[in-house]
Amino acid sequence: MPDMKTKLLLPLALLASLTACTSAPERNPLAQWVPSPNYNERQPVLIVLHHTEQGSVQESLDTLRTANSGGQVSSHYLVGRDGDLYQLVADGERAWHAGGGRWGGFTDLNSTSIGIEIDNNGSSPFTQPQIATLLRLLEDLCSRYNIPRSQIIGHADLAPTRKADPSRYFPWQQLAEAGFGLWPDPRHGPAPAGFDSWMAMQAFGYALDDRAAAVRAFHRRFRGSDTLPAELDLEDARILYSLLQQKQ
Repeated sequence: MPDMKTKLLLPLALLASLTACTSAPERNPLAQWVPSPNYNERQPVLIVLHHTEQGSVQESLDTLRTANSGGQVSSHYLVGRDGDLYQLVADGERAWHAGGGRWGGFTDLNSTSIGIEIDNNGSSPFTQPQIATLLRLLEDLCSRYNIPRSQIIGHADLAPTRKADPSRYFPWQQLAEAGFGLWPDPRHGPAPAGFDSWMAMQAFGYALDDRAAAVRAFHRRFRGSDTLPAELDLEDARILYSLLQQKQ
């Protein structure tokens, strides 16, 4: 019959064995380890902004940490209406925030981006405390991961047929004035003769599989409208011309 000391050691040994089973080895035991210095950690190259379209930050925290009717979703960060900042997934991990979509040459957006949810129901303005927090977070992320400050996009930009966030109320111009994302500069003037707006849309990053959906996302972001015709006009050409001048 085991003594008291043995009884105490058995659970500890079991716990140690279970812990060993759940952690993957750093090196594959099937191969010889001949390390190369020519590598770096996988890093995000985009930041995707969302609105939660829910009633409270607590409701959003619950949704982002559990299974829900639409399936499991998450984001790296959540910004509350009062400016509180929550992190749900480590920056280096793959949060499930973007889903299917495309932006420029990027197709697996979950693997190449950091997702930031902003507590907003989609039909009201964003608060200044949460925008102030967002700007501090963008400064931190862009600085630490060397993410181009022009590569801040909305969920609707990469998935225009499915998504509308972060809504027409989001202050993209304020972000651009703080150095994040792009906004048209009136000093660039109108687009020159022969300017191809559709090619410009694609060069900026929009996928044109569904042109009407892409235009609606563009209008929502750069003209603050959900009701303009889903066609590109001269004002859109002026905006696109300016955006491409800044992207070069």
